[in-house]
Amino acid sequence: MNIKEQVKKMDAIVSQGAIVDAVKQFFAENATTSDYGSTATGNKSQMVEKMENFAGAIAKVNGIKHHHSIVDGNVSASEFTFDFDMKDNSKIYWHEIIRRVWNDEGKVVQEEYFNAQ
Repeated sequence: MNIKEQVKKMDAIVSQGAIVDAVKQFFAENATTSDYGSTATGNKSQMVEKMENFAGAIAKVNGIKHHHSIVDGNVSASEFTFDFDMKDNSKIYWHEIIRRVWNDEGKVVQEEYFNAQ
């Protein structure tokens, strides 16, 4: 499986704001996630639920910018800036690195978020 192509495809979907679709399409069933906010998931269905809840709380997408990605073997790192107005009137502005480990089938088995600010 060509990991660089998978990263390119996944990042394009995330860039369009379809974060739930990206998880559904590219995550392995046993994928785990963690982020700097200390919210972890233990499998794909938990991540889908987390992303559905998050997406449902967004009132307005001000911007999603994909800066660049790198791939080394089965590990990728993608830099994004996310700017959202939330339904609770809060604002989210994340500049982050998303590190992913991919399996031989081209699915994400581990995803971790790092604050890039």
